[in-house]
Amino acid sequence: MKSSLLVLFLSLWITLFVPPISSQAQKEKPVLVAAASDLKFALDSIITVFSETNQVIIRPIYGSSGKLYEQISNQAPFHIFMSADDQYPKLLAGKGLTGSEIYLYGLGRLVIWSRKMDAGSLGMGIFKQSGIKKIAIANPDHAPYGKRAVETLKYHDLYEKLSSRLVLGENISQAAQFVSTGAADAGIIALSLAMAPNMKRYQTSYFLIPEESHQPLNQGAVLTSFGAENKAAASFMAFLKTDAARNIFQCFGFNQPEN
Repeated sequence: MKSSLLVLFLSLWITLFVPPISSQAQKEKPVLVAAASDLKFALDSIITVFSETNQVIIRPIYGSSGKLYEQISNQAPFHIFMSADDQYPKLLAGKGLTGSEIYLYGLGRLVIWSRKMDAGSLGMGIFKQSGIKKIAIANPDHAPYGKRAVETLKYHDLYEKLSSRLVLGENISQAAQFVSTGAADAGIIALSLAMAPNMKRYQTSYFLIPEESHQPLNQGAVLTSFGAENKAAASFMAFLKTDAARNIFQCFGFNQPEN
């Protein structure tokens, strides 16, 4: 009886307070965004704000930038590509597979994060601790954050000493998951993920790696050739350049690079 009343109440609430989706919006196909996995929380928030005033459906697909680049190069039907490194959009442009200028939406930063130790206090010295046996990074073969993590370790003359202890995530999100679950003792992950609520639940301290220790992570977005004539995709690209989107990026640690 109680469950029946609850169903009736919810039905009435939806009828009275939830605006119906227009028949046009129902027919429209979603805008598919191939997005670097460090964007998970920032981009989900941006999509939520965008959806408050737009009936366009935005569907992000998260992964490593290199793998997403390969898929788009092989004609995967993504409308927008948001890479953790502007080099991949530039490569797409060289192949004639872009439909807009590259927009630099954020500057990515690396941090050392550990659930077991206070990385904020130890800094790079955390890697000298006896309890640090496994260190998570993203796969440098196709993940920009992984490449920059290797550059950082080499800058500090630590790569040769630590290479046998590295645990490679398919992307930076998986590397962060390794550390948050305890599968790795420490990790070099994206600042945007260290600032996410699920990571803060375990540890609020992290060490922000100095920018001079690696090449910059200028993160770029671009319409693909597949999405070039898609008005809905163009409207979302335009929204990424608004103050509302920039503020959300900044909340997750992305500074605004110069375009």
